[in-house]
Amino acid sequence: MVTKAYGAYAADKPLEPIDIARRPPGPHDVAINIAYCGVCHSDLHTVRSEWQGTLYPCVPGHEIVGHVTAVGSEVTGFKVGDTVGVGCLVDSCQHCASCAEGLEQFCEKGWTGTYNSPTRDRPGHTLGGYSQGIVVSDRFVLAIRHPEEQLAAVAPLLCAGITTYSPLHHWKAGPGKKVGIVGIGGLGHMGIKIAHAMGAHTVAFTTSESKREDALKLGADEVIISRTPEAMTQHAGSFDFILDTVGASHNLDAYTRLLKRDGTLCLVGVPGHPHPAPDVFTLIFGRKAIAGSLIGGIRETQEMLDFCAEKGIVADIEMITAQEIDEAYDRMVKSDVKYRFVIDIASLGA
Repeated sequence: MVTKAYGAYAADKPLEPIDIARRPPGPHDVAINIAYCGVCHSDLHTVRSEWQGTLYPCVPGHEIVGHVTAVGSEVTGFKVGDTVGVGCLVDSCQHCASCAEGLEQFCEKGWTGTYNSPTRDRPGHTLGGYSQGIVVSDRFVLAIRHPEEQLAAVAPLLCAGITTYSPLHHWKAGPGKKVGIVGIGGLGHMGIKIAHAMGAHTVAFTTSESKREDALKLGADEVIISRTPEAMTQHAGSFDFILDTVGASHNLDAYTRLLKRDGTLCLVGVPGHPHPAPDVFTLIFGRKAIAGSLIGGIRETQEMLDFCAEKGIVADIEMITAQEIDEAYDRMVKSDVKYRFVIDIASLGA
């Protein structure tokens, strides 16, 4: 089955229209006509081979929203016409302890990403959501319950939403908890919305005074300008949990000092260079922790989508055509987007 897509043939080449093959649906597969695909910074890193191991041709995209066009004979959870999503995972071993617990993102034999992972399908690696259609195992398809007019803004929930929801849920953000969100970008703006909706006292950290008003509109109860030592000192020892979404190397001690005893600083941003080593004394004298979190498993991702539908949460987006993707990448590098780009896949037919 041939479908139109947008991808790159080399790290130094722009993305361009290409035709790709999708397998016919098997007994447990769901075929999806893609309506929207969010643009993640991981897409840029992979296409431009800033991370090792990019396989070409590369078709990125793991924030997929669309409608079911066909289901396999053994599929019972979805039917033609359903609104569905596909996130960062399209397969895992299904046998290890992590998979058994619904934590496919920690599959001990290695999960299959929506793009750039080895697969038996042509061309030998997965091709993602910058395309008109995709075929996915029903185990990795998610039900979307938001209204039709919000679907474009739902797409980033499949990565940015679950990346922030998972640690907030795991560390029990909620009423009575003081939670910090470091960075107000593609991840951070979702973290603020979700932490606020969970009922936590939500504090946004930013280096820029100009972002204060935006953070408050997103749902922050307070905003701290992290470059102001006096503002940081006022909150020392007061946070239960801090979610750090910043993707650049920075001093973690500034945030571990703000944690209560037994508090946790959780990292979800991946810097190009390592963070400076943290001060051990700050950690051991408060039994504090620095942790990390990935995305979420399929069960938790569905839980996140249902939570966001109930609370009316979507991403703040800028819609683009597929033909504008390289310009969008350049703008992402400059942080010139509030807060996620989403591709209107109908533009692939232009």
